[in-house]
Amino acid sequence: MIADCGLRIADCGLRSADYVLPSTDYVPAATHPTAQYAAQDASSPFRIPHSAFRIPQDLHRWDVTMDEAIAIQHRLAERVERVPRLGEVRFIAGVDMSAKDVARAAVVILSYPDLETVEIARAERPLAMPYIPGLLSFREGPAVLAAFEQLQQWPDLVMFDGHGIAHPRRLGIGAHMGVLLDVPSLGVAKSILTGRGPDPGAEPGDWAPLTHKGEVIGATLRTKRNVKPVYISIGHRLDLPTALQWVTAVCRGYRLPEPTRRAHNAAAVPG
Repeated sequence: MIADCGLRIADCGLRSADYVLPSTDYVPAATHPTAQYAAQDASSPFRIPHSAFRIPQDLHRWDVTMDEAIAIQHRLAERVERVPRLGEVRFIAGVDMSAKDVARAAVVILSYPDLETVEIARAERPLAMPYIPGLLSFREGPAVLAAFEQLQQWPDLVMFDGHGIAHPRRLGIGAHMGVLLDVPSLGVAKSILTGRGPDPGAEPGDWAPLTHKGEVIGATLRTKRNVKPVYISIGHRLDLPTALQWVTAVCRGYRLPEPTRRAHNAAAVPG
C-alpha cells in the first residue's frame, strides 16, 4: 500500500484506503488486444515478452491542423482509464525526447526492483509540428512510437517525461501515448502546464494535490530535499495513488525518478 512506500498523503480528499493497488485485472500478452498483429508478421522486432507485437498503424493522422489535433485530444481523452489495470511489474520504461532539428525519442527499459538498464531504443523523426503548448504529443508522438517499435522487451509500466492528464484537455503525452499503446502509463513533469495547488512538505515522499476546475488532476511530489518538486499525473490504466507509489519506488536520490532520468540522458545521444 501507499504507506509502505513512504508517501505522506496531504489532506486533499484522497485516502489510500479508497484504492486497491495494483489490481489483478491483467491482460496477458497472448490475449492482448493487439496480439492479432503478431500473426501477420511473426518476425516483427516489436514484442511483448513471449508474444510478438506490432503497433497498429491506423491510430490517427499526425499531419493535422491545430483544431484537428485538439479534436483528437478530446476524443482520446474519453478513452483514458483512471483505475488501475496493472499486473506484475517486472519492467518499467522511461521515455524522453530531444527536439531541436529533429524529434529524437529515447525509451529506456529498466528491470524492477533492481533498476538495471535492460534495453535502450532510440528513434528520430522530422518535426511535423512547431512547439505549441498543449500539443506536445503531436510534435513528439511519431518518434516515440518509432522507438517503441524497436523494443525487444515490452514494459509493464511506462513513465513519460511530460504530463499525463494534468493537461487542459486531459491528454498530455503520457496519456496520449498510454492510450495508443494501451499500456499503464503516467507523466512526470518538471513544470506545471495547467492547474494549481499548495507546495508539498520538505521531505521526500511529501505531496499535495494539483487541481484544475475543481478536479484533482495530479500531484506535486517532493522527491529530494531542498530541490524543486515534480508533477505527477496518471496517463492510462492507473489512479493517482498508484502513480505516486511507483514514482516514489523508483527514485534514487535525484529529482527525477530513474526511468525518466535515464531516458533524458539517452535522448541526448543521436539515434
